[in-house]
Amino acid sequence: MEEEKKKKLGSRKRGVSDMFRTSYRTHMDLSGIADNKSNIMISINGIIISIIIASISPKIDSNPWLVIPTSILLLSCMTSMVYSVLSARPRVSKEKVTLEDVRANRANILFFGNFHTMARADYVEGLEELMQDSERLYDNMARDLHGLGVVLAEKYRLLRIAYTIFMFGLILSVLSFIFVFISVSGAY
Repeated sequence: MEEEKKKKLGSRKRGVSDMFRTSYRTHMDLSGIADNKSNIMISINGIIISIIIASISPKIDSNPWLVIPTSILLLSCMTSMVYSVLSARPRVSKEKVTLEDVRANRANILFFGNFHTMARADYVEGLEELMQDSERLYDNMARDLHGLGVVLAEKYRLLRIAYTIFMFGLILSVLSFIFVFISVSGAY
């Protein structure tokens, strides 16, 4: 009977470890995808802005009708780029965490944003204590995953805004170019 309990507990611990490992890997993959999407948006918007400034802005003096569609495109690209940069920007807590905070379970020693301010000896001691208490260890791991999820949600929220601004900015500027082109062509 006692042996069966140990086997169940052993497989349960393995299952819990596998769950945390899989969740961490998924969070890291999603974070990488978000960062890649941010970099793509930054690059695309940077290229569009460079092309507009280099090729269209010198022609605005002789073609004033280009001001509105060009401005719409420039503003939407710039705003989309800002949100993409905000999504990719690193976030680290500036809060000072102590070994006592870790012991009292007020801080998560597994998150680098918390432990980077700790002295190495305190960090090692806190980590060793955490490894001895599986209940606290799992609690810290769960809080760490939650923190990663919160960061991911914010990254994807900012990316969604960047992509939406980019999409509507492109649509609006193309329609504006078409409208202005038809208006100018019809005047001749």
